[in-house]
Amino acid sequence: MASKRVEQIAAHLNFPKGMLAGQVAIITGSGQGIGAEVARLFSNEGAKVVVSDIDASKAKKVADDINASGGEALAVPGDMLDDNYLGELVKKTAEFGKGKIHIIVNNAGFTWDGVIHKTTDKQWDTILALHCTAPFKLVRAAAPYFRVKDGEPRSIVNISSTSGVHGNAGQANYALAKAGVTGLTKTIAKEWGPSFGVRANTIAFGHIATRLTAAKEEGAFITTPDGEKVALGIPQAQKQAREAGNAAFKDIPLGRPGTATEAASSVLAVCSPLFSYVSGQTISVTGGRNM
Repeated sequence: MASKRVEQIAAHLNFPKGMLAGQVAIITGSGQGIGAEVARLFSNEGAKVVVSDIDASKAKKVADDINASGGEALAVPGDMLDDNYLGELVKKTAEFGKGKIHIIVNNAGFTWDGVIHKTTDKQWDTILALHCTAPFKLVRAAAPYFRVKDGEPRSIVNISSTSGVHGNAGQANYALAKAGVTGLTKTIAKEWGPSFGVRANTIAFGHIATRLTAAKEEGAFITTPDGEKVALGIPQAQKQAREAGNAAFKDIPLGRPGTATEAASSVLAVCSPLFSYVSGQTISVTGGRNM
């Protein structure tokens, strides 16, 4: 199987139809931000993309934009904490892919911060369920499409954070959850790599310019399944950035936050044939921070 895959890579080194041509990908949390950019980049490289997001209108727009640009995309909106939705997501993806699923990018998530002594059970349970349990359940539901011996590439990418590598004050729940997906990734690589050639990797993002790192005062929020609004962002981030200027990013060797497109490009790289011998790794995308 390995030799066949190497031959396929060698034969298509110029990737005339794209690095992901013929592959079918699920990207969770792809209605906006990094996930939406992953969906667009994957489509540009020939993949059929399933846009999964809790916001149906945003998922539809991303899928519509991809289809209008000549790609193939399907919006399957829903709540990652709903087991029924996960089954539906896999079923509709397999139908869209004519019985095939090649890639899962577990990207969906948000932060619900609090210092340890003030973090509620609800904050704790929600973040762990979304960032650890949901990715596990999605991968488990998609197992029949990954535990196959057809010689085609299969890749799973679990999105983590430097909070999961180094910890972060005010994010005990998020840090544990993001550390947890690293263990999940390595287990997938060890269980499904030997017989089925499935690659699994973790990407740990540093400071990427998204709604999670914007100023809380901008008003971005997400609504939990029971209707509670959770404010997203960093308090007074805009004010501090204005006051500090470039010094705000002095611990980042590249001197700036990453863009959503740069973050998404790292996901594309890991899923591409260029990384065909990379599995079980945690790849930091941080602009050099925490090296």
